[in-house]
Amino acid sequence: MSATLSPASGVSFAPVLERKFPDGSVHVERRPATDVPTVVATPETCIEAAGFLRDDPAAAYDLLLDLVAVDRLKLDGPASFRGDERFQLNALLYSTKRNEHLRLRVALPASDPRLPTLTEIWPASNWFEREAWDLMGIRFDGHPNLTRLLTHNGFVGHALRKDYEAGQRWLCTDEDVLQTALAAKTDLPEDVFETMTLNFGPSHPSTHGTLRIVLRVDGERIVAAESECGYLHRCFEKMSETHTYTQVIPYTDRLNYCSPMINGNGYARAVEQMLGIEIPARAKAVRVVLSEFSRIMDHMVCIGANLVDLGGLTTFWYSYQAREEIYSLLEACCGARLTSSYARIGGLSLDVPDNFVEWCRTLSKSVTTHIGEVNTLLTKNRIVQKRMSGTGVVTKEQAIAWGFTGPCLRASGVGYDVRKDKPYDGYDEVDFDVPVTTAGDNYSRYLVRMEEMRQSLRIIEQVIARLPGGPVVSNDYRVVLPPKEMVYNEMEGLIFHFKNVFEGIQVPAGEIYSYTEGANGELGYSIVSDGSGNPYRVKVRPPCFPLFAAFEKIIIGGMVSDAVATLGTLNIIAGELDR
Repeated sequence: MSATLSPASGVSFAPVLERKFPDGSVHVERRPATDVPTVVATPETCIEAAGFLRDDPAAAYDLLLDLVAVDRLKLDGPASFRGDERFQLNALLYSTKRNEHLRLRVALPASDPRLPTLTEIWPASNWFEREAWDLMGIRFDGHPNLTRLLTHNGFVGHALRKDYEAGQRWLCTDEDVLQTALAAKTDLPEDVFETMTLNFGPSHPSTHGTLRIVLRVDGERIVAAESECGYLHRCFEKMSETHTYTQVIPYTDRLNYCSPMINGNGYARAVEQMLGIEIPARAKAVRVVLSEFSRIMDHMVCIGANLVDLGGLTTFWYSYQAREEIYSLLEACCGARLTSSYARIGGLSLDVPDNFVEWCRTLSKSVTTHIGEVNTLLTKNRIVQKRMSGTGVVTKEQAIAWGFTGPCLRASGVGYDVRKDKPYDGYDEVDFDVPVTTAGDNYSRYLVRMEEMRQSLRIIEQVIARLPGGPVVSNDYRVVLPPKEMVYNEMEGLIFHFKNVFEGIQVPAGEIYSYTEGANGELGYSIVSDGSGNPYRVKVRPPCFPLFAAFEKIIIGGMVSDAVATLGTLNIIAGELDR
């Protein structure tokens, strides 16, 4: 799985890189066309390489998407680690100026894996580094607060290492919960007279039992804050290592459970890219239609639940009515409502109902009505405007530095949308607009989501107008289960069925970063395959992870009530946060 890189592959800056590092300590790695281009650095040159990739106009990778740590202890074959280089750290980057992705890779030793922190170059690296330390044991020298993030302070070891015994249990005590760096903060504003510490969640309506923020307040004004997650563990990435590629699909539904169809489609697409298979046109079209309905559903939940948190219950009923009607369509397609498990590697599990097109048209009209009702209730509502306008402000520069994507990035003036800028599944064949505002406040994030729902309906109408016929799953029986008639009557069908069920799909050894546009932003899957039927490593790039990491910075200087509005418009989904 290697291919010669070219300027069209996103490495047009390679000559500049060679002049900058003539000794080859930083160089471009040969990667297959389906994967993102990769630059390899050493621990000693990592910071210099990162600075070049961010600041040089030929590269301009200004947005850090993810940090992916890989333990190569049990990775056999040519991709196995050499000498003492057991760990890999991959920084996934995006250039908002050049519309290109890139991977910056560094190999680290088994004995003491450590790197200088990247937070001075990409502030979004803060929580990603804490995650890599917590789960993989990689240290980052100079990090402002290198403490555990997803596990508690009484946890021993690093759970995603290949030699970690999964059956271990570590007791979380009151002392472990109360330990927080906030108590040691001394950099409070000079005009603070008297402060008190407040627990904002997890037992709070606006944190929905899954998030905790420790606040230092001067009256009603927030002067310091520290966010904490880890209250809704999914263990998705660890469980993926012990299940086949197909068995991972139901776990994806539990990530962003407000739009689960998008999660499964993105994961299946990543594996399909590694396999090099093309799914039928009908499967692509149905994926797009149901993904866009799921996006509408997700935005409706975001807006409706946020208004409940702000004290307005009425909108909740109008927004959830649209959600309920969309659920009925999803149930008719796959038999499930919340956790659909509809995607399959190679297409879809079942074809849609015979009346799918008519149902979608009727549903589109109904949802349009509900969007109009929500718009009437909120958009020019003076109370809503006063609560949201000018609060939770994130500038364009801050949004990029903090790793924002999706509606939150577009509300701050950056129009990046994977569906438009890196189209997949036929998005380049439909006409739609990407709504962008520049104010970057809570009201702007609301407006962007409202318009995105209308644009999703435009996409749906165009796709169903020319919905292709034919199958919804590939006929490559190395990947999909053959028809029952073939299994019962042909030896080849029985063999394919047996091997797929007992051994799993055999994905060629290699790796990929594949990305789609989730409801909250770029949803990425970094998958490493060792050639077996189980993924060697699956790392999810959850859109809301950098959003919640930045929350504690956004709310400083505002009121406690403003923090409630901001948390709702960021739309933090703990299922993908605590994967």
